[in-house]
Amino acid sequence: MLRARQIDIYDNTKLMIALITIVHIIVCFFIIIVVLLQSGKSGDISAAFGGQGSQTAFGPRGAASALSKATTWPAVAFMVTSITLSIYASRRGGPGSVLEKVKSNPVKTQPAAPAQKPATPTPAAPTQK
Repeated sequence: MLRARQIDIYDNTKLMIALITIVHIIVCFFIIIVVLLQSGKSGDISAAFGGQGSQTAFGPRGAASALSKATTWPAVAFMVTSITLSIYASRRGGPGSVLEKVKSNPVKTQPAAPAQKPATPTPAAPTQK
């Protein structure tokens, strides 16, 4: 009875992780689409170098548009799903590295062969008199 209950909890955890991962991916795509649809605020070349156009970046703004409001809630959902997935991963994996389970075969190497001397000696440079 106890063994069957452990398997059932494990399956529920896997199902929950899969569901949260799917929601996370959908939220990611939605954020990408909403951000790409938004128009930039003073995105001209002078804003890149600190011109007058960049003063509106931190100054007072008008009413938020529907797209900027549509960015807020998916951003919150993205953060919540990210934190939830990281908590599940830390509880499930335990301490250690992903590469600990990989067995590496020792590489058989040979020492480098000594360099061979040239067959003919190089002629000396002529001396000037």
